[in-house]
Amino acid sequence: MPGIVGLISKMPRQRAQLQLVRMLGPLKHESFYVSGTWIDESLGLYVGWAGPKGSFPNGMPLTNETGDVVLLFSGEEYPGPDSIYRHKSNGYAIGVDDPSDLVHLCKKDPAFPLGLNGRFHGLVADRSQRTALLFNDRCGMHRIYYHEAKDAFYFSGEAKAILAVRPELRRLNDRGLGEFLSCGCVLENRTLFDGIQFLPPGSAWSFRNVSIQEKKKYFEPREWEEQEKLDPETWYQELREVFTHNVPKYFSGRQPIAMSLTGGLDGRMIMAWEKPAQGSLPCYTFGGTYRECRDVTVARQVATACSQPHQVITVGNDFLLRFPHYAERSVYLSDGCAEVSRATDLYANEKGREIAAVRITGNYGSEVLRAHRAFKPEQPLPGLFCSELVPYFRQAETTYNRVAQAHPVTFAAFYQAPWYNYGLLALEQTQLLQRSPYLDNNLVKTAYRAPMSALLNSNACLRLIGDGNPALLHIRTDRGLGNGHNPLAARMIREFLEFTFKAEYAYDYGMPQWGARVDHFLSPLHLERLFLGRHKFYHFRVWYRDQLANYVREMLLDQRTLSRPYTNRNALERIVHAHLRGDRNYTIEIHKVLTLELLHRSLLDQGHRLEDSSADERFASEQTAIPMTRN
Repeated sequence: MPGIVGLISKMPRQRAQLQLVRMLGPLKHESFYVSGTWIDESLGLYVGWAGPKGSFPNGMPLTNETGDVVLLFSGEEYPGPDSIYRHKSNGYAIGVDDPSDLVHLCKKDPAFPLGLNGRFHGLVADRSQRTALLFNDRCGMHRIYYHEAKDAFYFSGEAKAILAVRPELRRLNDRGLGEFLSCGCVLENRTLFDGIQFLPPGSAWSFRNVSIQEKKKYFEPREWEEQEKLDPETWYQELREVFTHNVPKYFSGRQPIAMSLTGGLDGRMIMAWEKPAQGSLPCYTFGGTYRECRDVTVARQVATACSQPHQVITVGNDFLLRFPHYAERSVYLSDGCAEVSRATDLYANEKGREIAAVRITGNYGSEVLRAHRAFKPEQPLPGLFCSELVPYFRQAETTYNRVAQAHPVTFAAFYQAPWYNYGLLALEQTQLLQRSPYLDNNLVKTAYRAPMSALLNSNACLRLIGDGNPALLHIRTDRGLGNGHNPLAARMIREFLEFTFKAEYAYDYGMPQWGARVDHFLSPLHLERLFLGRHKFYHFRVWYRDQLANYVREMLLDQRTLSRPYTNRNALERIVHAHLRGDRNYTIEIHKVLTLELLHRSLLDQGHRLEDSSADERFASEQTAIPMTRN
């Protein structure tokens, strides 16, 4: 869901309009995308939008009756019980099917967009006041990248749109690169690109006469941190009330919906309370080729218990044959926020769109309700990257340790989600609309009221499943959680599944170098068949060594790759040769270097796809922008 794109500038209309068209072009990723433009020359506003059909309100831009307020909105909005407006009589959430009230809310609510709930960003133009307001959601999950130049303020749902018109920004930022290599993401609203940042969560930046008037945050997490804590039972009852009220909102709308299930708790909690009619909700799970993984086994049982159809999206030989395509596209679509390993998710979500245009997931549930931390800083392999980056690795660790002191829910919803989880979301939403109730305003607000002990275990989540559908509680998760009649047997099952989970990780990503040497010595025995595929559907250590060996060799030993200033040539050559021999494990290092190389080739190097603007001028002269002048 790329979103809105544009510039605010006093430059001549013809030049600004051409820049708008050039920015919009790189965001038209698929044939099922919709796009358009809107211009108000008198306000210096040049705005476009692009994304999957259904990710924008019909009739964009939205205008009030007098024509003095114009709203461009991307995303979905779900009114909460404290909203000053409610659901329409048709039962659909405003912002999903009928967003007309949003444009009136801009004038009616002086705190706008504080009352909104969902994942969104947008721009409001008030022609009577000659102002504009650029805003995003509270968690900052629907990003707006921006660049402040002398002649314009550029903004976009994807960084590549800004890179298309500002080629001087096509260079890596050292601090962002250091954070990416050590943390797997860039921290604190920075990006990998010099001069490009993104709006902090809960931002509402106002402009008057083409200049920034105020960089305001309309929401701060401390407002929820300061709530009174509840005792365990009272908190659970409040959580249950909020959760059961929220879930149906995320199944609203006219587009086909499917449920993406895994072997965990969070999707199951949704299924326990949504209670769809028999056979009405397609369910699917991503699977691999070694064997039926636990995700598939458990998800099928959950779907069957809820009387819903279930199918497996297999990531196998077809994906591997087309890996170069999906690897490059994953890095390009996500502006480098998703590593090449996420190519599996791009492939699977393409297949998911064939089932339904909307995908419901349990994403962010373990982070918000069980304080799960998905990333932490790790020093890159010594010698692989140039010594000039080492201070930035240390700085990244210092930054992480500082923000990690925050309340667990603050860290999960306002740091981890928009920094680390964003890359996967950005990739998935280029193919379909992804929804999850776990970043809902009221649910996150309620999570802050939990006693700290409740955020350190799964008891409340298991109880919520049992209260909604007791049958689901007796299906053990992929890690063995669930109710059983024999405590000893239950413990043995959990211990066995924990062993297989850790063994698979160790055999794949986490295999130590001594283990790789032993495995290489015993390779005729094909020991990977004993461990791989039990919990995961992707296995990059083995794939890079075997099926993808030629691709890895061609990409990483290419002179362009070896000449990058941030890597040490000799070290990279040794890593590639050792991994392909099979007696060392450098899966993580290959991920990172491949990602950066594909980022260069698709977005940074001269002659890439952003340079192709041969049709821009013709399109700019023919396009049907909506010019608006003052009354």
